[in-house]
Amino acid sequence: MSTTAPPAARAMRTPWLPKLVVAPSFALSLFFIYGLILWNGYLSLSASRLLPNYEFVGIEQYLLLWESERFRVALTNMAIFGFLFIGGALAVGLLLAVLLDQKIRAEGVLRTVYLYPMAISFIVTGTAWKWILNPGLGLEHLMQQWGFTGFTFDWLVNPDKAIYCVAIAGVWQSAGFVMALFLAALRGIDDSIIKAAQVDGASLPRIYWRIVLPSLRPVFFSTLMVVSHLAIKSFDLVMALTNGGPGFATDLPATFMYTMAFTRGQIGQGAAAATVMLMLVAAIVVPYLYSELRSNKK
Repeated sequence: MSTTAPPAARAMRTPWLPKLVVAPSFALSLFFIYGLILWNGYLSLSASRLLPNYEFVGIEQYLLLWESERFRVALTNMAIFGFLFIGGALAVGLLLAVLLDQKIRAEGVLRTVYLYPMAISFIVTGTAWKWILNPGLGLEHLMQQWGFTGFTFDWLVNPDKAIYCVAIAGVWQSAGFVMALFLAALRGIDDSIIKAAQVDGASLPRIYWRIVLPSLRPVFFSTLMVVSHLAIKSFDLVMALTNGGPGFATDLPATFMYTMAFTRGQIGQGAAAATVMLMLVAAIVVPYLYSELRSNKK
């Protein structure tokens, strides 16, 4: 007669085993994520300059931050870039998803082509678009060689328009990812709903506008969270494409934080800028999580 206990009984005898397995990764995450966030928050309230200095100075670093013209430019650029990047990625991605949802020929090839930019890093994207938009060797140079001698496109070296180049490159990179999310959601909609609407005489654009798109609201908000997060923390794309220039015309909070903390030797202001970025992310994520928790309780 076998005396071996069943698996359920063995699991009941060792309730600590799953916790023991998860404990190291939980502890490391707690330290390297939340612990360093708290440390950064304290540095933003300290007199740190070239090296950490734990002398408490209150909100002095934040006052210096708001008095900085460069940081105000970075926040303005964040608003412009965020609006264009988020709106452009959502609009282009949704349009591509709707077009591919029509079961067109070579759908697999087109889907791969649209998704390809997401497979490369923002560094590669920024470098490629830097070549494309460079007046001396990119689009402007090509058009002039073709005979359009009056054609000019100098946005990359124009301080007033360079931020739009960053937005163009960002939308090109992320639109395919947004398309994939929306396309997966569209393929999950019951075809019988669309067929019933067509039987009632509704046109295809009206069906998408009145029936299909409203049903994508959960996917829309999830995608909005992801793209907004990418916009706020954008760093490598700007560094590869413009390096924050001309001057600091394309600075974003992330590039400002890096410059102050690791180039100018102003760790306190860099930490304050990082804390402001964290607050921007929280301002977007926390209301979304709150609404999700409330909807799940109903």
